[in-house]
Amino acid sequence: MLKGLTTAALAATMIAAGAMSAFAAGHAEFNLRATANSNENDEDYDGLVVFKNYVEQASNGKIAVELFIGTQLCSNGAECLQGVADGGVDIYISTSGGSSGIFPFVQVLDLPYLMADDRVAEHALANGSPFVRKMQEMVRETSGDAIRLMTIGNTGGWRNFANTQRRVAMPSDMEGLKIRTVVADLPQELVKALGASPTPIPWPELFTSFQTGVVEGSKNGITDIMGMKFPDAGLQYVTLDGHAYMGALWFMNNEQFLSMPEDLRRVVVDGFYQLQQATFASPKRKSIQAYQDFAAGGGDIYVPTPAEKAAFAEAAAPVYDWFKSNVDGGEAIFDALTTAVAEAESELNDIRAGELN
Repeated sequence: MLKGLTTAALAATMIAAGAMSAFAAGHAEFNLRATANSNENDEDYDGLVVFKNYVEQASNGKIAVELFIGTQLCSNGAECLQGVADGGVDIYISTSGGSSGIFPFVQVLDLPYLMADDRVAEHALANGSPFVRKMQEMVRETSGDAIRLMTIGNTGGWRNFANTQRRVAMPSDMEGLKIRTVVADLPQELVKALGASPTPIPWPELFTSFQTGVVEGSKNGITDIMGMKFPDAGLQYVTLDGHAYMGALWFMNNEQFLSMPEDLRRVVVDGFYQLQQATFASPKRKSIQAYQDFAAGGGDIYVPTPAEKAAFAEAAAPVYDWFKSNVDGGEAIFDALTTAVAEAESELNDIRAGELN
């Protein structure tokens, strides 16, 4: 597992991208190379800036963090995770779709309608929850102990259905729509369950695909929709069904982590907590302006009623059985997530009850 690529290409790219900072080269005992295949407007970047600032300060300069934003170190999920396993990359953030080729069970985060809102999701995804512990255990086992899952944050809020054709209020409104998905099986199964036609399209080609009618819809958060200017390509209808929380999986080279003394490992772990909280907050803030801009441009935003959302959830339910039967480790990770969600809902209901009295 995770063999075949060497670090030579990664090292060459790193040299071309720039040497270590003078501080890191001259003073730090550990230098962490962190990469995100995104840009400086993304929640991933916000999280990395918070992580870098916290870790460097809390370690009194013993740890330096270099940020490589874009494709300087690696260009896609498989390549970047190979880099993490080999040690050419120390820290990498991936969506579930980007890492599912190596860790298929992470697609559990794409299962629809399991988490009701941000408060439930953030509680269930907290480090130490039964779900996160199980996911961390499975990542280390699958990677041969080469990769650690450090935390699960957010990258873009919630996935919602958006399209170029009409308002979608019920599953029947999805009938026949060509919806863009990634290549992974699970999102394609979801789209089919709702009566639409899944159409795998690479992300860079999506704008043109909307323009030409190759696809008529997608499953994205509003910040991605506006950041990519999809309304200019005809995307004018967004249904806030919130079918999936856009989890961000933060991986780290296990050997690098374990090479640190315990006090610095604690700094790194606490740094990932700070990063997680930053990525939880960033989409909430950025989505405000994104929704305003979408509406100002003539976009139609529809919030399903509770009955309509229940209809979506019922139509999508067969995907759960498909996942448990067809994904390696699917049943175990599904049980871990639903257990964590149930515990989160129970605890939050108790908290709310106290807050309301």
